[in-house]
Amino acid sequence: MTHQVHAFEPPERFVAGTVGPPGERAFFLQARGGGRLVSVALEKVQVSLLAEKLEELLTEAQRRFGVDLPPELAPVIGDNEPLDTPVDEEFRVGTLGLAFDVDTATVVIEAIAAGEVEPEVELDDDEDEDDDEDDEPDEDLDRLRVRLTPQATRQFIERARRVVNAGRPPCPLCGQPLDPAGHLCPRHNGYHR
Repeated sequence: MTHQVHAFEPPERFVAGTVGPPGERAFFLQARGGGRLVSVALEKVQVSLLAEKLEELLTEAQRRFGVDLPPELAPVIGDNEPLDTPVDEEFRVGTLGLAFDVDTATVVIEAIAAGEVEPEVELDDDEDEDDDEDDEPDEDLDRLRVRLTPQATRQFIERARRVVNAGRPPCPLCGQPLDPAGHLCPRHNGYHR
């Protein structure tokens, strides 16, 4: 089976966004560039972790490689525009990969499609040299690869955090999301709050 690699190095726009009302939102990463538009679906927790890990990656790149990450001269207003339409899901993200390219001082984000993993049964105890090709189980899966400057990465992080926090407010007692009609709070023994 052939797989597609949607590469944007760099994209004109790369954002996290949602479709739908709070409580029923679908989360997407969307890249646009070169007349192409690619949207991939993922979970809210993946967007939150991606923003957190990107922040850690920038901090580590600055500490470890001495990469100078100066702020831009003019303050840039963050991208608050909705996702570009049509929002057609290319695939659902199963794995996210991050890297920092020291040569170009850019961040590489790779979203790999969720795949069905078939268990492999090996009857031989002998190691074949050809097994090295099987070390990468995600080779046959679609992927979205984006290369961003540190400044564009910071803008992505800021927007991703806003998108995640724009949902339903949390219950002050248990932290679960509050629906407009309230919710059954475990801290009140199941009474409506």
